Order: sequence, then structure tokens, then C-alpha cells
Amino acid sequence: MQEPPAERMEEREKLLADLESGGYLNDPHLEEAMLEVPRHVFVPKELREAAYEDRPLPIGFGQTVSAPHMVAMMSTALQLEGGEKVLEVGTGVGYHAAIVKHLVGPKGRVISVEFLPELVQLAKKNLKQARSKVEVHEGDGAVGFPSEGPYDAVYVTCAIPDIPQALIDQLREGGHFIAPVGITRCQLMAGRKMGGELVLEDLGPCLFVNAQGELGAADEREDDDPDDLTPAP
Repeated sequence: MQEPPAERMEEREKLLADLESGGYLNDPHLEEAMLEVPRHVFVPKELREAAYEDRPLPIGFGQTVSAPHMVAMMSTALQLEGGEKVLEVGTGVGYHAAIVKHLVGPKGRVISVEFLPELVQLAKKNLKQARSKVEVHEGDGAVGFPSEGPYDAVYVTCAIPDIPQALIDQLREGGHFIAPVGITRCQLMAGRKMGGELVLEDLGPCLFVNAQGELGAADEREDDDPDDLTPAP
């Protein structure tokens, strides 16, 4: 994949140094992805000065782009080695998908499903500008994207009250999964599919925007700020 021009490289390198010192980066391949994917391309123009700060940023439509440390944590949990086919639920502006696409490389695929049509178009535009070949589709993440399954890894970028069975079914045996489970205030749950079921580990608390559509269906909602919280150690 041809990389975009290395704009704002000093800021990118400082962000990487901060993530490394915080214990969020210990994989050279992920370090390369976090350095080379231009986060400023994916955030609104009025917020681009803050693109390389380690915090979530609003992207419109009541949504955010996750803080880089959260993207690093979730990407690490997927344990990607290259060549995998990955399902992302919740494209947003496309930044996290671009990181994962870098990890799976030219032989891998990232299929991403986004509920909001406005974000589908925005993500496609951003990914094209960043020269990242992610396949973005409009749809409800509750049903995943079965026509391309099974997937080597599945991850969800928004708060979900429960893990849909469809996502478990579309994950191959031994495949990795991660999602914030809860309503706004969540537990970051990661694990593998073993014996047809997810075996999960709680990585700690976090705060995410709630999923849209059937994926986010729940009887009650909490009214919290839609930003990520650093999971507790």
C-alpha cells in the first residue's frame, strides 16, 4: 500500500513516544501502523490541530473517533500477523479501520459496517485520501456482514449492551474478538472463539458512544459524555 506524504511527522513521533511510555505499544508492526496512518486526515478540519493528542475527538452525528491509546489497545488484542480477514463494526471516520488494514497488509482485508449513511460516505472519502483499501458498507452491526464470513477477527468500536450471536457465528474458531460491552460505561472485553463460544477477558472499564440500530438496542440508556476512558490497570 502506498503511504500518504509524511505530514506532521514530529507530532506523530511524539504521540508514539507517549503511547510507548504509557505501555500501550510493544509491537513494532503496530508502532509502524500508528506512525504511518495520518490521523489528521480522519478528524474534522476544525480539530486537526488536536489530531495527535491522545484523546477522543468529536466527528459529528453524536459520534467520536477513539483516542489513539484505545485504538492501540484494541488492535493489540486482535493479535494480527498479516493476511487476515477482519470485520469491523462501527466505521466512524475510518481511522481505526485504516490502522487494522495496515496490520493485515496487502493480502489481508478489512470489511467495515457502519449504521449512519453520512459516516459511510465520510469514511470512504477519508480512507481514499489516506490510501487505505478498507471495504465500507452501510448496515446494522447486529447482523455483522455474513456474506464475507467467517472472519479471522471481529471488533466493535461502539458500546454494545450484549454481543450479538451473529458476530460470534461469523468469527472463525480460534479467532480473536474485542468490544466495549455495556451502555456508555462499558467493560472492554477481549478473547477468542473456542469450542464455538467466546472465551473473554475483562480488560477494564471504558466509555464509548452507544451503538445505533439493533446493535445498540437496550431498555435504558445512561446520559454520559461519549468519550473513551483509559481502562484501569
